[in-house]
Amino acid sequence: MSARAPHLAAAPARWPILLPAWLAVAVLLLPLVALLLQVDWGRLPNDITSPLARQALALSAVTTSVTLGVVVLLGTPLAWVLARGSHPLLPWLRALVTVPLVLPPVVGGVALLAAWGRGGVVGAALDDAVGITIPFTTVAVIVAETFVALPFYVISVEGSMRGLDPRYDGIAATLGASPLRTFTRVVIPLIAPGMAAGAALAWARALGEFGATITFAGNFPGRTQTVPLAVFTALEQDPDAALALSVAMLGVCVVVLGALRSRWLP
Repeated sequence: MSARAPHLAAAPARWPILLPAWLAVAVLLLPLVALLLQVDWGRLPNDITSPLARQALALSAVTTSVTLGVVVLLGTPLAWVLARGSHPLLPWLRALVTVPLVLPPVVGGVALLAAWGRGGVVGAALDDAVGITIPFTTVAVIVAETFVALPFYVISVEGSMRGLDPRYDGIAATLGASPLRTFTRVVIPLIAPGMAAGAALAWARALGEFGATITFAGNFPGRTQTVPLAVFTALEQDPDAALALSVAMLGVCVVVLGALRSRWLP
């Protein structure tokens, strides 16, 4: 009894911590459980295979795949610069790179219009020079998704690169490897798990992007209407279809997080 007494005495003392912890779990999980309870499971197959849903799913698959390629191509070198660089302005660069993480999505869309719109800083010159207009096209969806997803990838990969012993670079250099060869043959294989985790997070963020997309690309079925925008449209016209698409998105997010469980579970 004496050995168990401290444990029994400590149990009531933990309630001030456990109670708000479980309330936090309820706040997070209750809407998801409600979503699963409200959906019409009998209609679910038809709702997610309707013409509107198929168009949105197909467009999201294409745009997020292209976005992921752009994110990996641009984000990996950027993560290397942030992880290995020593310039005093790098902390400011890192802060700017991560701004889209906290920037309201609609503000991000307005910023994209200011940069790439017909009257934008770059968009006006692009329109005058070659007649290319980006806003309200499928390309605009990719640009918006890249803008919001890139920081997720960069942060994940930078963390992996910081954990990599820089002496590997020196060893490769002494063996005659160029910086590019060292980067592609030594660094990238060693940080592959971090790249995979960052890619999955970036892809999931791109898949769920709404605010910047609807502001910069619009909501045109078959051209710019991705799944989140289709959910928004269906919510006004067919709530059951909106619930079905939401459940489909929830399933994708659970699969992505399940695939990444080894990144945070022992």
